Parts: sequence; C-alpha cells; structure tokens
Amino acid sequence: MPSNEIINVTKTYLPPFEEFSELIQKSWQTRWVTNQGPLAEELELKLKEYLGVKHLLLVSNGTLALQLAIKALSLTGEIITTPFSYVATATSIMWENCRPVFCDIKKNDFCIDAAKIENLVTENTSAVLPTHVYGFPCDTSAINGIAQKHDLKVIYDGAHAFGVRTDGKSLLDCGDISAVSFHATKLFHTIEGGAVITDDDDLAERLFLYRAFGHKDDEYISIGINARNSELHAAVGLCNLKRVDQFILSRKELNSLYRDNLTQQEIQLPVIPEDINYNYSYFPVLFKSEDTLLRVSDELSKNGINTRRYFYPSLNTLDYLNPSQCPLSENLASRVLCLPMYQELSSDDVKRICRIISEVSV
Repeated sequence: MPSNEIINVTKTYLPPFEEFSELIQKSWQTRWVTNQGPLAEELELKLKEYLGVKHLLLVSNGTLALQLAIKALSLTGEIITTPFSYVATATSIMWENCRPVFCDIKKNDFCIDAAKIENLVTENTSAVLPTHVYGFPCDTSAINGIAQKHDLKVIYDGAHAFGVRTDGKSLLDCGDISAVSFHATKLFHTIEGGAVITDDDDLAERLFLYRAFGHKDDEYISIGINARNSELHAAVGLCNLKRVDQFILSRKELNSLYRDNLTQQEIQLPVIPEDINYNYSYFPVLFKSEDTLLRVSDELSKNGINTRRYFYPSLNTLDYLNPSQCPLSENLASRVLCLPMYQELSSDDVKRICRIISEVSV
C-alpha cells in the first residue's frame, strides 16, 4: 500500500533543536549574531580541516560565491561554461557583466567535455567555469592544461562536490577558486550559505575584503558587498558537519539499493568512477526517451513521490543566456530525472520507487 507521507526528491536534515539551541545560546546572550562571529569563525576552521583546503570563506549563499569568484579574478569578456547545471552557474556570469559561452558535455558523467573547450577559446575568453555535476569530477587535469596554455582562470562550481575526493585530495581544491553551496537541499548545509575556496593567499585576501564591504574595522581598502553569513546559520553547519560522514554512508547504501533494483535495459545509471571517494548526493536516472521520463514522473507523483528534472532545460536553450547549440546536453537534459535521495529515506520506499519505475518504463 502507498504511504500517506509525501516523499520529496530531497529532505533537509535538521539537527536536534536542543543541540542547536545550546550552541547558539552565547550568541543570544552577547547579541553577536552576524558580522563574522565566533561560530562562523569556528565553522570556517572546521570546514578547512574537514576538506583539507588552505583558504575557505563562509558566504551567504552559493550564487554569491560564484559572483565573488568572478569579481575577485577580475574576469571580463567571455567565460566558457557548461549548459548542464543549475541556472545560477550561467546567470552569475551575466550578472558580473561577462558572457557565457556554452561548451557541450560528456555522456558518461554529464560534466563539461574538456576536449571541446579549446575550440571555443577566443581573444575575449578570460576563464572556464565548469560544474562537478552530481559530484562527478570534471577532467580537472585537461582543463588546467587548457587554462595554462591560453592564460585562463578556472572557477569550479562545486555545489554538488562537498566531501568528494580524488587522489586523496578534495575536489574543491582545484582551479583558482571553487564556489560551494550550503543550501538546505545539499548534503552538508547551513540552511542558506556557501563558501569560496582557494589556495592563493592574495585571492583569499581579496575575497575576504569583497565579502565585507571592502574594509577591516576602520581601514577602507577596496570595493565590497555584504556576503557574510550569520551565527545562526553557522550553528546549523557546526551541528551538521559532525554528521556528514554518516550521511554519506547512509546515502551510499541507498545508492546501492537503487542500483540493485533498477536493472532494466531501458534505464541508464551513471557510473561512479572507481578512483574517487564519492558523496552520493544525488541519484540521477537516464531514460530512453523524454516520453518515458514524463510517464514515470507522473506515476511517481500520483503515488506521492516527487522527483526533479535536474537539470532541465539545458541552459544553452534559454533566450536570455546567449543561446547556442549543445546537442548532447539538450538530449540528456530531456531524459534525466533525479530520484529521491536523502539519508532518512527508507529502504522500503526505495524499493517501492523502483517497482513503480519498472512497471511504467517497460
């Protein structure tokens, strides 16, 4: 029998309220609830330790992280990016008065096709901004080689890549800057939030200033905005960070269960690279046609199971985002569906989801 509870594609984990309250109590007493307070400082330190990165600055959200990265690198002209990502990846480029140039993606991991980047480089190109889609690593070595050859900067949208490691190193420790989202829908979250990560001391100092109006105390140094996060958000992050490894283990088990129960040939499942420590943030399914996807999505919805066409549409098809042709991205975007994935999802619900899919997709 179908459950009466709605199953969403993700479910925000909230720590025990008593634990959060205890952590925030001092902030309540001192009234120091924002402006880079002690909890924000502590979270930055613990995130740097957990991820193994040199500089990490907590910011208000992942979109601002992208905008700060573009601004700190003084980018102009064209930025080569992926059409298969959340719209904020491309709109951040336009918001900073640059022009997105879309490069098609690879079928096996949905990430930007590094082999196609160089043909898009012009005298106006200043950077490459790829996304580690679903936490699958971009070809960082090839992208770095192209960037060095053409004197380009590299910003990675790492919104999906928290906790992913390659060769023992955080995937967020690649490029000039990685921008991260800590939105409530993410594996690790602060309800609203994000971070910019870099190993460059000068960039870190610039990002520090840009995040806080461009001044330190009464010393005014540069331009800046207010991109800081609050003590309340930092407290949620501190509570959640200690649980991230368990979140990943739970999601890994659900991922395996999905794979064991979705074996029909009409469904393609992305292959997780063997040489990475993966975070299992999402579970995308690729159907043989958009019609099949729509039928499956509709039937799941009738049974109280919400899915998401993540990412749809392909960004290169949007009129306000410098339209171009990226046929593979357009094709995959029309056929990919993300199924529910969160650590509190039950094995019975996963099996029920798979049974419905199997019945509809044949």
